[in-house]
Amino acid sequence: MSEARTAAAGRGRASAPPRFYFSLRSPYSWLAYRDLLDRYDGLADRLEWRPFFEPDELSAKALAEAGGSFSYVAMSRAKHLYILQDVRRLTRERGLRMTWPVDRDPVWEVPHLAYLAAADEGRGRDFVDAAYRARWQEGRDICDRAVVGELARELGLDADRLASAADDPGFRARGVQALLAVDRDGVFGVPFFVDRYDKYWGTDRLAAFAEAVTARTAPPAEPPRAAPEEHVPAPAGDAGHAGGCG
Repeated sequence: MSEARTAAAGRGRASAPPRFYFSLRSPYSWLAYRDLLDRYDGLADRLEWRPFFEPDELSAKALAEAGGSFSYVAMSRAKHLYILQDVRRLTRERGLRMTWPVDRDPVWEVPHLAYLAAADEGRGRDFVDAAYRARWQEGRDICDRAVVGELARELGLDADRLASAADDPGFRARGVQALLAVDRDGVFGVPFFVDRYDKYWGTDRLAAFAEAVTARTAPPAEPPRAAPEEHVPAPAGDAGHAGGCG
């Protein structure tokens, strides 16, 4: 990359809004979403929400043709068993009840491109909320187009448009752009937060991210106003004062 392009990329990162990479697949992303809304009032409104999803064969091919790649490492059985225990602990701490879903031949473009369709209508976060509830609290298969259609109807959105977003070439192209953003920001897992040059991975890094964003974007405090001077009349017959001049 030339020096000019490197400098331009640096300026782009410095001026970009803070970003929240979320996945409707991940239980940790769901928990971070809950913490974001429950513990950090107003922060969610200041973030750029970006979907993260494992591409299917069609998206992977288009991503490679666009010069991007997707970092993914298959989960071991030991890690899977650990996550089952860990998520159970974390949900109990938060007073949440969950139902672990069963994924059958999932195509993650189905819910995540539906999110883009909902976002076009100004309802992206509402769709995220409905999809997380359906997946993690009701155990429903959000890669089922019929389920996505039901969620759309609950929100008063076009059920056919959201349910078929993964079959639409336009949404597919936007999905590839979303994956390119994942690649550019070096996102390797979720939840993932980015603030300028700083990156934060994991639910337990949300607090540090929130503190950094708040410190950087909070309006400067007004300096304290000086108290008005009290006028004390001079004693009669003496216009001077001790140690005065002239």
